[in-house]
Amino acid sequence: MSDTEKPTIAVRENGFIRVANIPKLVDSDGSEKELRPVMALCRCGQSANKPFCDGSHKKNGFQGAGTDNSARDSVKTYEGREVNIHYARLLCSHAGECGARLSAVFNTDNRPWIQPDNGTVEQIKDVVRACPSGALRYSLKGEEPQHLAPSEPSITVEKNGPYRVAGIPLEDQAASENATPQKYVLCRCGLSKNKPYCDGTHKDEGWSD
Repeated sequence: MSDTEKPTIAVRENGFIRVANIPKLVDSDGSEKELRPVMALCRCGQSANKPFCDGSHKKNGFQGAGTDNSARDSVKTYEGREVNIHYARLLCSHAGECGARLSAVFNTDNRPWIQPDNGTVEQIKDVVRACPSGALRYSLKGEEPQHLAPSEPSITVEKNGPYRVAGIPLEDQAASENATPQKYVLCRCGLSKNKPYCDGTHKDEGWSD
């Protein structure tokens, strides 16, 4: 595959998300959208043609920059006997995959909310793999923390939520030194304080398609 054929994704200042050569775009109902070589995806949250941009960002004065989140850009490590779990709060989109899949380990009602010894290594790896934002990593004793990222490039539109991106590095953007370019979650509602990334504000504000 030549460089001109590689899938790319880039955020336009105060505007849309430009995607090119992507092999798969899955809509919120699970259907695959018809693809064009270059497409513009809405990120202001107000397009009448979601997930595609219709120019609404120009009419509503959309501001695409996030706030300074450097104070939140840290990783907390939860140590277990066999495996450690590393959580980067800034990257988290609060999708809830971790609690839904393995509540014995990931439970916000518990303190600490992550307890590695309540699950097996394979169970924890499955959760890390399912984490769409890359906020979770795992490490075995004496090894470096790992993201488990999908190998197939794709963009998935979450119902009443963000874009889940896999296998397509985002151009000219750095979420955090703890992030992986192979999976991340982009804001679609226009309300995130961590734009272009999702911070879960769509849930707090009750945003919907």
